[in-house]
Amino acid sequence: DASALGLFKSFKLKFVGMASREEVEAEALKLFLSISLDETVAKNALKNPKFVRALTEVCQEAGVATSGCEKSTGNLLYTVATKYPANALSHRPKLLEYVVNGQMKSNQQLEGAFDYLKKIGTTDIVAADLEAAAGVGVVVTAEEISAAVADAIKANEEKLREERYHCNTNIFVGQVNKTLKWAEGAIVRAEMEAQVEKFLGPKTEADLKPPEKKKPAKAPKEPKPDAKNAPEVTQAEEPAVPDDPYAFLPKPDQNNMVHTSIAFSDGSTMRVANSPEQLKAHLERMGGTVVTRFPPEPNGYLHIGHAKAMFVDFGMARQYGGKCYLRFDDTNPEAEKQEYIDHIVDIVTWMGWEPWKVTYTSDYFDQLYAYAVDLIKRGHAFVCHQTKAEIEASREKREPSPWRDRPIEESLKIFEDMRRGMVDEGKAVLRMKMDYKNDNYNMFDQIAYRIKFVAHPHAGDRWCVYPSYDFAHCLVDAIEDVSHSLCTLEFESRRASYYWLLEALDTFKPLVWEYARLNVTNTVMSKRKLNKLCTGGFVSGWDDPRLLTLAGMRRRGITPAAINNFIREIGITRNDNTIPMHKLEHHVRADLDATSPRALAVLRPLKVIVTNLPESHFEEVDAKVFPGRSEETYKVPFTRVVYIEQTDFREIDSKDFYGLAPNKSVMFRYAYIVKCTGFKKDSSGGISEVHVMADLETAGKKPPKGVLSWVAQPRPGVQPAAAEVRIYDVLFKSEDPASMEDFLEDMNPGSLEVISGAYVSPHVAAAKPGDRFQFERLGYFCADTNSKQDALVFNRTVTLKESFPKFSK
Repeated sequence: DASALGLFKSFKLKFVGMASREEVEAEALKLFLSISLDETVAKNALKNPKFVRALTEVCQEAGVATSGCEKSTGNLLYTVATKYPANALSHRPKLLEYVVNGQMKSNQQLEGAFDYLKKIGTTDIVAADLEAAAGVGVVVTAEEISAAVADAIKANEEKLREERYHCNTNIFVGQVNKTLKWAEGAIVRAEMEAQVEKFLGPKTEADLKPPEKKKPAKAPKEPKPDAKNAPEVTQAEEPAVPDDPYAFLPKPDQNNMVHTSIAFSDGSTMRVANSPEQLKAHLERMGGTVVTRFPPEPNGYLHIGHAKAMFVDFGMARQYGGKCYLRFDDTNPEAEKQEYIDHIVDIVTWMGWEPWKVTYTSDYFDQLYAYAVDLIKRGHAFVCHQTKAEIEASREKREPSPWRDRPIEESLKIFEDMRRGMVDEGKAVLRMKMDYKNDNYNMFDQIAYRIKFVAHPHAGDRWCVYPSYDFAHCLVDAIEDVSHSLCTLEFESRRASYYWLLEALDTFKPLVWEYARLNVTNTVMSKRKLNKLCTGGFVSGWDDPRLLTLAGMRRRGITPAAINNFIREIGITRNDNTIPMHKLEHHVRADLDATSPRALAVLRPLKVIVTNLPESHFEEVDAKVFPGRSEETYKVPFTRVVYIEQTDFREIDSKDFYGLAPNKSVMFRYAYIVKCTGFKKDSSGGISEVHVMADLETAGKKPPKGVLSWVAQPRPGVQPAAAEVRIYDVLFKSEDPASMEDFLEDMNPGSLEVISGAYVSPHVAAAKPGDRFQFERLGYFCADTNSKQDALVFNRTVTLKESFPKFSK
């Protein structure tokens, strides 16, 4: 009735932010108590906003939103709101008629009805079949109930005699319900109580006392392990990452559930689902497989957030032996470049993904135009002449376009003129006739087509009208028979418009599911901010290793395996949070530790003279490629002149220093024990040279605690290969620079340190761009894309151990 509808609309408005949370909860509690729910149950229901909405809709559909109802009916309405099958919501009002009229009185009857409705989905109800499934009209006599209760008591006589009134007779009631499916629960329980009392007699004082709690038997003590043979205590392992991170998503053959409920401003609700025929046809066309799509816009470079999207889209298809499109969402010809298309194809391949097909939204421009014409013919679209500013103003006022109700034939003619280039750019758009008063702005008669006299990079100059993202995206999903349309949470508000259009054109409807976008501390990932950094000269370009663009991460030396392992661990959830940078670095470090060969290098060389070796001395020592894991070695020259890190020498020794100092011995890694015999200083007072004597009989002797990396001359009198080394830190000082008024002011001035004149061993000097190493004691490094044998450049990918910025909290 009108009053119930008014209350429901008022209640709905409070849900969308026009009242405080306390007012919304008070309104909901008042409604739930009016249907005689226990106060505790009603208050607990308020904790789940989605359930509050569902129960409110059930009350409105049942016609009890203002009048209330008895407790027995209210409890059944609660069950309907909780368990009703999502693929048959269009039939819920019919079911509620049976509940309110007293034809369905028990949860057992509802369960039977739910099973039937789940099978038929959106197809027509056959009343006789529904009633048979729910036991409507079935009469269970008192005699039948009495006999069934007697049988249950007889089967449990021994248990009853032992436990008497402390026995849980609900178990016996369950046994009766299995025998008499449609018997009313209250009558069965009353009969059970009467027969139990008759069987046991009146309660005694012992029966009235609470039962004694049985103490669980103590497990025998295990003997303490012998201290010498005790197993090594290790740290608890991290929780295992699930083998199938997509298991919670419905399978393609379950894609007939309601995908969304669209609430309209007039109080009506559209429930969108595939019909059994649509689902059957889709499954036949695609063989019942999972079909996903990775749909980047070719207007920029990909970042780590896109890596998560690839993991979701390509990963799900791979998990189930399905198909994943790489689809370029190229509806804006002014912003798209072949450079971006080539980059995206390259990065997708580098990340280890293989598209089933590479497609473009522009491949379907003919079909999309035909859909637009069909939409006009169905009365769901119109040509509008409002300017952009006028549309925005009317949106704020919730006012319709003056051309919203123009005749269909008139819109068809003008739209054809638009296609033929006979209407000036900006003078007309095609808009969808959705719901201009809707609380969701994405339902506000969105633009479907606009005029642009610009050639398209992929489609050429054939078109001068182009579809909007909101018009094209869902329809191309349907055209390509996508089973799962997966996207980030900022698109959740578009779900209503997505399904409205597919329902209006009666197409197949993919399952849409939104997940939290990937946010990482101390960086930005919006295209606008990244573009400002790159074009403003704040970084060296889109592949600057300080950025979390995938090009930048590749250049820095981060592997696809590390990125995908990181994404797998953080999971695919709807929890919107920011992941600490060190979590990513943990996976980078773990991957590089397993795959990067070791090498000797010094970043800030200090000359060392081995005074007990002749100037012509040359030998090669064996260094380990993977110390402790493999016996594989590589040759390293050792000469009279070697170089160590400047920080590995001090004039004055201390207990916590393991480097070289006067009269102190250290081990040169893979070579000899050496002892410092002296040093020289330059004119400024800095150490310029250190003298040592080598113990040439080192083999078999206990090495000192200090073990140093070093680089020798490749041949006597020839300087080692020099390299430029770039040390990277986080680009921004704060964890969330995007939230700042001017994110550029938060840039870390120490995010890049360039070290010239580092020395590397000969086999590192032959590195090609992209080659990765662990420089022992220094970190993991990668040869830069601009590195050449006569001008070596290495980027530090990550430190050996977890580290945090000095300015982080």
